[in-house]
Amino acid sequence: MLPLRAPFRSIRALPSPMAAAVAARVPARRFYHDKVIDHYSRPRNPGSMDKSDPSVGTGLVGAPACGDVMKLQIKVDEKTGTITDAKFKTFGCGSAIASSSYLTTLVKGMRLEDASKIRNVDISKELCLPPVKLHCSMLAEDAIKAAIADYQGKNPKAPISDLAGTARTLEKEAAA
Repeated sequence: MLPLRAPFRSIRALPSPMAAAVAARVPARRFYHDKVIDHYSRPRNPGSMDKSDPSVGTGLVGAPACGDVMKLQIKVDEKTGTITDAKFKTFGCGSAIASSSYLTTLVKGMRLEDASKIRNVDISKELCLPPVKLHCSMLAEDAIKAAIADYQGKNPKAPISDLAGTARTLEKEAAA
């Protein structure tokens, strides 16, 4: 009998009774979609900006259940209300890093009001995230909304965006 850890290129290469026995013992592998792998292996816009700059909004969010932490920063053109640059630093799984990377490419060039309407579903559909990784896209949604709220806090004259549904809004409603 062959050992379980034999270096097989394919289970199909084994004789069929043995292939069935090995396949029954080997746990199923989960693979990331190519879009996740692309954003994870070649992240777009990593880094940070000066958070004391009044044109920069910073959102820092985390998921205690899995330990992912995401910092997203946006630079806004004060005259047009358009996001001119976005950077991120994420400590977490590949899906969290890919969600951050994709989000920075998505929001560049958007007005604050449009960026505030981004939902986790938009991110998860684009990256084809499995249900067990949806919390990563939720973190990205919360991060952009927190960054917008931070920018608006620094710039009271900035147009107010509808941030309904964010964790911060829900906390305020619960406290009231």
